[in-house]
Amino acid sequence: MALDLTLRVWRQSSPQDPGRFETYEAKDINEDSSFLELLDVVNEQLIEEGKEPIAFDHDCREGICGSCGVVINGRPHGPAGHTTTCQLHMRHFKTGDTITVEPWRASAFPVIKDLVVDRSALDGIVQSGGYITAPTGAARDANSILVPKTASDTAMDAAECIGCGACVAACPNGAAQLFTAAKVSHLNLLPQGQPERWSRVTQMVDTMEDYFGSCTNYGECEAACPKAISIDFIAMMNKDYLAAKFKDQRRQGQG
Repeated sequence: MALDLTLRVWRQSSPQDPGRFETYEAKDINEDSSFLELLDVVNEQLIEEGKEPIAFDHDCREGICGSCGVVINGRPHGPAGHTTTCQLHMRHFKTGDTITVEPWRASAFPVIKDLVVDRSALDGIVQSGGYITAPTGAARDANSILVPKTASDTAMDAAECIGCGACVAACPNGAAQLFTAAKVSHLNLLPQGQPERWSRVTQMVDTMEDYFGSCTNYGECEAACPKAISIDFIAMMNKDYLAAKFKDQRRQGQG
């Protein structure tokens, strides 16, 4: 079935531009197309009319890269729940709907142009400790290091984070605890991550607090996350952070 829709899209030519909503008509949209394909259709119309197309982030369009992400009718990634924008299909809407499309709204994500925001603050968190540098030797057989199944399963759950930033956009405080907790936990749960466990959590949380707001357990982050990452990881991160600070205090006292 084809849909006739009205789009209210945020247009902002540069970070200095105050921005505004502009209205576009989208006719005969296939209900099986994705939301990004809807934007493609609108952009083709704008180009044919000699107008500037809508800028938006996208890459794999398979729900795994984390590049896409807009606020659709007030919800990051749209109404489907646990779905990326590129995997949101138009059958979730009905003909005659007016759809409001905005960029991520967070002070740590300044708008670059239209629906594109600067998410480099998330990169800064990962760069501060989201990796393993301790020597681990040559590659070993997969079963040479024993890992409890609960630990490996939980680490894989955390590793599902694609870094889209929906958790930040959904949080009333603009907090990034869910993202940071996922990136900390997927390494801290595994044997290979233990040598740098305490320095990792300290560095990543401290960097996060330079850019983002504080977590007050609204839970909006988990609801908006396209991979349904649990806020239990935030509790795990906070526990490790407190333990790391205690260990630092003990070391300083001994010094």
